[in-house]
Amino acid sequence: MKIQTVFERTEKKYILTLSQRRALLAKIFEHIKPDEYGESTVCSLYFDTDDYRLVRRSMEKPVYKEKLRLRSYSTPKAGSKVFLELKKKYNGVVYKRRQTLEYTQAKEYIRGGKTPDNSQIMREIDWSMRYYEGIKPKMFIAYDRTAFYSKTDHELRITFDRNVRFRTDNLDLGKGHYGERILDRELCIMEIKALSAMPLWLTEALNELKVFPGSFSKYGTAYQLTEQRKKSLQGGQYCA
Repeated sequence: MKIQTVFERTEKKYILTLSQRRALLAKIFEHIKPDEYGESTVCSLYFDTDDYRLVRRSMEKPVYKEKLRLRSYSTPKAGSKVFLELKKKYNGVVYKRRQTLEYTQAKEYIRGGKTPDNSQIMREIDWSMRYYEGIKPKMFIAYDRTAFYSKTDHELRITFDRNVRFRTDNLDLGKGHYGERILDRELCIMEIKALSAMPLWLTEALNELKVFPGSFSKYGTAYQLTEQRKKSLQGGQYCA
């Protein structure tokens, strides 16, 4: 399977109940087929500064924002392939650069080792990693994903993410994909990723089911939760 390394597309998010998901899939099933990854557990390490500069900036909803992360599909072992990603968003369009590495290479690079590859993509990622002084793994996020793409347009992908969880300790993809849940069991996040406008069969199905775009940042939600807890603890200590 050829691994895609450069992406340019629009992405729309929707928060669905599991019953809405079943109803939508029933309506569009003849137009889609399972993605190469099909069912998978997506595991990501998000990089940030000690003052969480990147996620705080993202939550302000600026015209331009970016994220840096290391991603795997399931828990990686020494020789497993992982993906070092630079994700930028400008005026609603997502641009992503992805470098494929062996897990051991990625860990060495994160610890401050040499750049593992001299490709254009790796140079772009490395520049951003060095631009943010003190950047390091700050959050682990995992979720169970079911992915599909259009039978007539491989660039149109529809993904459903359930069981979103996070942790702020053991920040290593190899430590497993456990974590604290941040999305209700009866809900999922649907993302529609496309290069152009959505096809009529999809927009009609969404309209019939009254499914409308929403906003949910996995990293942003986890960050807000941890900050709220810090403030609660500080308040309790002050009162004491």
